[in-house]
Amino acid sequence: MSAMRVDAKVVMLGKESVGKTSLVERYVHHRFLVGPYQNTIGAAFVAKPIQVGEKVITLGIWDTAGSERYEAMSRIYYRGARAAIVCYDLTDSSSFQRARFWVKELQNCEEFCKIYLCGTKNDLIMADRSVRQIDYHDAQDFAEEIGARHFETSSKTGSNVDELFQAIAEDYNDTAFQYMTEDTGVDLGQRKDSYFYSCCHNN
Repeated sequence: MSAMRVDAKVVMLGKESVGKTSLVERYVHHRFLVGPYQNTIGAAFVAKPIQVGEKVITLGIWDTAGSERYEAMSRIYYRGARAAIVCYDLTDSSSFQRARFWVKELQNCEEFCKIYLCGTKNDLIMADRSVRQIDYHDAQDFAEEIGARHFETSSKTGSNVDELFQAIAEDYNDTAFQYMTEDTGVDLGQRKDSYFYSCCHNN
C-alpha cells in the first residue's frame, strides 16, 4: 500500500464549543455524535483524500483546541497551513468576535493561507430563526472584505459540510492557491485506512 501523503494542510480555528470537532466528524465519518464532546486538548489530526476531477487531493486537517489557554499551541498548528476554516456559532455573537481574532492572526502570520469563514449549527437556525445572532449578510460582507469564502453549515444534518471541504480541495488544485510542488507533500508513512486521529484528542 502506498504511503498516505498530505497535499494541503488545513487548520480548524474558532472559539471552544463552536462545533469544529463535529464538523470534522461529519465530514470524515459521516456521523453526528449526540451529547457533549470533551474539549479537544492541543489538536487532533485527520487525513482524508478527496476527488477533484481526475486528481485526488489529500487534506490533512488539524482540529485545534478552542480554549484561549491553548491559544499559543494553536499557533503552532496553523503554521504552514494552506487553508484555515475559521468557525463561529451562528447562535453566539461572541464566537464571531473570536473568529475575527483568528482571521487577524492568520493575516499577520500566514499570508499564503486561504481563509474559509464557517458559520456552524445552521440546523438550530432552521428550527428557530430567532436564535440567530450573526446576520448572514454581515458575515458575508466580512468574508468579502478579507477575501474569504463563506459557508453556513450544520454538522447535525450535514448541510454544506461536504461542499466546504470540496471547495478547499478545488481551490488548492488551482495554481493560484497551490504553491507546493508535486514532491513536497508530507509523507505520513504506511496507512491502509483513509483517515486517522492522533495527538492529544479526547473523545
